[in-house]
Amino acid sequence: MIQGAVWKSVRQNPLTLFGGFVVLMLFVVALGAPYFPVHDPFSIDADAVLEAPGLGHPFGTDELGRDVFSRVIYGARISLWVGFVSVGIAIVIGIFLGAVAGYYGGWMDGLIMRFVDVMLCFPTFFLILAVIAFLEPNIATIMAIIGLTGWMGVCRLVRAEFLSLKERDFVQSARALGVGNLGIIVHHILPNSLTPVMVAAILGIAGAILTESALSFLGIGVQPPTPSWGNILTSGKDNLQIAWWLSLFPGLAILVTVLSYNLLGEGLRDALDPRLRGSR
Repeated sequence: MIQGAVWKSVRQNPLTLFGGFVVLMLFVVALGAPYFPVHDPFSIDADAVLEAPGLGHPFGTDELGRDVFSRVIYGARISLWVGFVSVGIAIVIGIFLGAVAGYYGGWMDGLIMRFVDVMLCFPTFFLILAVIAFLEPNIATIMAIIGLTGWMGVCRLVRAEFLSLKERDFVQSARALGVGNLGIIVHHILPNSLTPVMVAAILGIAGAILTESALSFLGIGVQPPTPSWGNILTSGKDNLQIAWWLSLFPGLAILVTVLSYNLLGEGLRDALDPRLRGSR
């Protein structure tokens, strides 16, 4: 019954459907990139430098003669990979610390939440820049840093859910039956607290993609020749007046991807919240 109401709410929201469709297409493009009949994104052609979009190169070529269409498609793989892995790291840390803080309370709750407050005092992007200054900029480093600096919101969400759920009757019944703390956390409270986490994860992927693109644009993210939407934009910046397509197409890819994840996340949030679902 609840699942039917959620699906009905999603189907009645065209923006959510649009976001979900674009996200699905991005997965198809990212996973199917090696099988598409496109140019090699690493192939250099000195005779096709900065060619405008045309039949041979739908998105034009860059300053080395590489096909921009192919590089944008392969850049989608990097962006989605960074988004999912970094958010996965943030989710694991956030759930663990939020569950401990919310369930046990007391000094553990106080210590964890003060640490969260300290982390939130630092602007996340500048904290990432500071860490990268001491590490080699590569995909693994970017994913780890984004994940390690993005768990605080999930931690607070999970803590709030645990504080609310741990006093419910079904938890008290499990405790009376002799179920241990770990069993209560894993089997009773955690499954009932994952709805806001799922929404936060979808929105977090959009933020991670945007952060990775910004870092790559600044030259401290994914390094060439590996294609990333951010480092394609960097070459577009250097040739803006004579090769507008180098900035337009990767910029549109970032815009549409981030917008679609946000639309999907907000639509699911509204659909999964009975109060908002009932007001539609």
